[in-house]
Amino acid sequence: MSAQTIDSQGNALTYATIERDAGLRAALDMTRPDIIDAVSQSGLKGRGGAGFPTGMKWNFCAAEKGDLKYIICNADEGEPGTFKDRVILSRFADLVLEGMTIGGRAIGATLGIVYLRAEYTYLRPHLNEVIKERRKRGVLGTSIMGVEGFDFDIIVAMGAGAYVCGEETALIESLEGFRGEPRNRPPFPAVAGLLNNPTVVNNVETLASVAAIFAKGVDWFKAFGTDKSTGYKLFSVSGDCEKPGVYEFPWGITVAALLEEVGGEGAKAVQIGGASGVCVPAREFARRLAFEDIPTGGSVMVIGPQRDMLDVAENFLEFFVEESCGQCTPCRLGNPQMLKAVKLLKEGACPPKFLADVKALGQTMMVASKCGLGQTSPSAFLSILEHFGDEIHDRAPSA
Repeated sequence: MSAQTIDSQGNALTYATIERDAGLRAALDMTRPDIIDAVSQSGLKGRGGAGFPTGMKWNFCAAEKGDLKYIICNADEGEPGTFKDRVILSRFADLVLEGMTIGGRAIGATLGIVYLRAEYTYLRPHLNEVIKERRKRGVLGTSIMGVEGFDFDIIVAMGAGAYVCGEETALIESLEGFRGEPRNRPPFPAVAGLLNNPTVVNNVETLASVAAIFAKGVDWFKAFGTDKSTGYKLFSVSGDCEKPGVYEFPWGITVAALLEEVGGEGAKAVQIGGASGVCVPAREFARRLAFEDIPTGGSVMVIGPQRDMLDVAENFLEFFVEESCGQCTPCRLGNPQMLKAVKLLKEGACPPKFLADVKALGQTMMVASKCGLGQTSPSAFLSILEHFGDEIHDRAPSA
């Protein structure tokens, strides 16, 4: 698979080649355990960034006993620099809903919920129209495709604009009508999720990929990518490059090769994975975008040579200070302290002792915070300090 970028209709993407409902038809010829086994064999991992094996998550939920189970599509695409799910929902909503239906069959769910971020409210009528059309065609509702007893429907629920609700347990809290705050785990949602029932939460791209896998086969999917990162991936490319946009690459592409495709060869750094990701300096552009090297939900921010890296760090940390739910102490207190350190560094007035303490605090946050926000928010700050220390410490006072 060569690099692909989208046109106005998304026609250059692999998703455009998938026959509608072909994956669902194939899945309905299989037993539920065989559906899950096929997903596991494909090596599909969550496309939202965490990279948890999709088949394993489905298997955990399927093994739970209960009359009610749910599958949730996490469409709360709130990571700065990420916009590929918006493209999928706009152009390939059918595939996403088909993937949810396959998942519903596999785990024994009767209801799927698309949790749509508040900023994507304009997509809600479109999604509801696709759902309505799928009901008319008999691929949602009762006795789907003539399979007696296979009843599954999908609804759309709206988020309220909170970044933390991209975390699956905070998302579930929000769906239940509570403040979006992460839950203690275990139990995990596959055991006790929405309304305390077994629940699978999958990303938009993950579910679209499920439909593609069943339509074209496990071996087809595994032909792309690497042994540990199978398949293809959509990347949201922005920043200091000639051709920003949504690109499709197989897992394993190097940062340098991606930059060549998008016209960003002169970059001094690339922020991979959004504000919560890592900053990769030019000397490491031979590294690969893959779960075994640099995992990512898809955000690629190109940072040109003219950029002040402290401006970059400040931008990200201001975001995290604003978006932290404040529930746990490491995140609530740690992000403001890191932001304070960046501001002092910009003024050339950050005492070395304070900077050392804040770096240690960042490390503590990564292991002690309750959810992914606090666990990853120090990443960009710490990697910028590590890779651009000479540029930054020139402005720091001597001890």
